[in-house]
Amino acid sequence: MGKVLLLIAFSSLPVMANAHGCLKGAAVGGVVGHVAGHHAVAGAAVGCVVGHHRAKEKEKAAAKAQAQAQAASANAAGGAPAPAH
Repeated sequence: MGKVLLLIAFSSLPVMANAHGCLKGAAVGGVVGHVAGHHAVAGAAVGCVVGHHRAKEKEKAAAKAQAQAQAASANAAGGAPAPAH
């Protein structure tokens, strides 16, 4: 059963490797999983998901801050506010 889970985890790595934050999260999760009872593969999988989620939240916050900065500069220049995307 362990070999099957390992095969499933490694077969999905190429797909997950393109996800932002996945590699860093997987590395941290793998280490934590190993230390917490030799569950490195499970830790890496969970770490990938958490890392990807945090990266997406960071991208959303950056986009929102950029939109607000553009709107503020347009208002300061006396023009019409820039449309939000």
